[in-house]
Amino acid sequence: MPDAMPAHIARLQRGLEVKLRPHGGSMVPIIKSGQLVTLAPVKDHRDLKAGDVVLSRVQGAVRLHKISAIDVAKGRVQISNNKGRVNGWTGYAKVYGVLVRVEP
Repeated sequence: MPDAMPAHIARLQRGLEVKLRPHGGSMVPIIKSGQLVTLAPVKDHRDLKAGDVVLSRVQGAVRLHKISAIDVAKGRVQISNNKGRVNGWTGYAKVYGVLVRVEP
């Protein structure tokens, strides 16, 4: 993720939407490399569901990947790319934004 990521996370934590252009191929065909996306802040973690694309910190890295599983009892989600690779589990507090739009 780009150097601007801390600023994007701060904006999401303040309740503001952010636009960014992620790079890489791990989320194709949902998101193509360099495609403009809009993320909204997560208002209530209870609204998150498997399949949502979220901006989160997992295993020390910030990723724009899918939620592949949810563990409500432990307050965490499992993050995976769109190619089947599981990145790991992260707590609700480290899920910063949810994908709301991908520009064509």
